[in-house]
Amino acid sequence: MAIIVSKEGKNAKRIDKATNIKEGFLQKYIHDNPECIPLYDFKEDVQLLILSREFPTESGPLDAIGMDGDGEIYLIETKLFKNPDKRTVVAQVLDYGASLWKNYSPEDFVNVLEERVAKDFHISLTEKIMESYKVEEEEASDLITTLKENIEDGLFRFVVLMDRLDERLKDLILFLNANSQFDIFAAEVEYYRHEDLEILIPKLFGAGARKPVPSGRKKWDKAAFFEIAGQKLGQTRDLRIVQSLYEFSEEHGKVDWGTGAGSGSFTLKVEHPESQKGLISLITVWTDGNIEFRLGNMRSRLGQEEVERYCQKLSTLPFTKLWNREEILHGYGPKHTCAQAFPDEKSLDAFKLTVSEYLKEIKK
Repeated sequence: MAIIVSKEGKNAKRIDKATNIKEGFLQKYIHDNPECIPLYDFKEDVQLLILSREFPTESGPLDAIGMDGDGEIYLIETKLFKNPDKRTVVAQVLDYGASLWKNYSPEDFVNVLEERVAKDFHISLTEKIMESYKVEEEEASDLITTLKENIEDGLFRFVVLMDRLDERLKDLILFLNANSQFDIFAAEVEYYRHEDLEILIPKLFGAGARKPVPSGRKKWDKAAFFEIAGQKLGQTRDLRIVQSLYEFSEEHGKVDWGTGAGSGSFTLKVEHPESQKGLISLITVWTDGNIEFRLGNMRSRLGQEEVERYCQKLSTLPFTKLWNREEILHGYGPKHTCAQAFPDEKSLDAFKLTVSEYLKEIKK
C-alpha cells in the first residue's frame, strides 16, 4: 500500500510503506506515543498509559506494560512480520501474563512499577497517574489498588503489535477471544516517512469478537461501600472499625467517595486555613479494611513542616511505630490493615481524639 501526500492539492508525492522498521523503534514509539494503539475501537474514550518498557518477568522481559483510566493492565508484545516465529507471539505474551500472575505479589508488582516510572519519568507512580488522567491523589490511589487486584487475579488485556498481521494470526486471535476469557488484540501499524514527518496508520484486530466495555468509573456511596465491606469483612471487629471511622469522618469533615473499580473507598477530607488547593485528606478507608494515612496529600498542600507537626501528634499511637523515616519524608502515606492500625479499642479512640484536637487547633 502507498499513500499520496500533497500541499494545497499540488506537488503530490507517492510514499511507500517502510519495510526496514525495527522492533526497537516500535517499542520506543508506543512508549512515547501509546495512542498509536487504537484501543478506542474496543473501549470508548480509553487512554493508554505505558508505564514501562522491558518489564521483567520469569519468562523474559515483556516489551511494554501499560494501564488505562480504569486500572486495566495491558501486556504488549511487538513482533515484525518478517520474523519466522511471528505466530508464537500470542503464546509468548500469554506466557508473560502467566509469569506475572504467578511470580508477582500485588505489592511487588507496584514496587517494580514505581522503580520503572521513577527512572523513566522522574516522578512517582501516583504522580504519573495524577498527571496523565488529571485526577486527585485519592483517585490515583484507587487506580493503584485496582492494578493490585488485577495482578492478583491475573486479569490482563493482551496486545500484539506488528507492522503487518498474518492471516493465521488473525484467525488464532479471533478463536481465542470467542472461546476464552482472554482479551487479545492485534494492532497492525503501517509506517511511512515523508521528509521530517512520520506517518502511522494503526488498525486493531480482535475488538469485534467482544462487546465494547463501557467507559467511566463507578462512584461509590455509603450503601454500596458497606454492602461490599460486609461481604469482605463479615461481622468482625474490622468492619466495626471501618464503620467507626466512617461515622467519625462524617462528623468531623467531608466524606469523599472513591471511584475504584474493584475496591470501594472513602476519604476523610477537612478544611485547613493554609491550604490553597482545597481540602486536605487525612485517611482513606477501603472495603477490604485497609487504611491509608494520607501524608502525601498533606505534604502537597501544606508542606513537609506540617506533615512533621501532624505526625508528632500521632507519634504515641501504635501504628506509627510501623512507620519509617522514608515514608514520613517522601511517602504518599503508610497503609495498614485495621488490626495493624488499631490493635484495640483504646488505640482507635486515641486516634480519633488526636485528630479531633488537631482539627480544633487548625481552626483557631
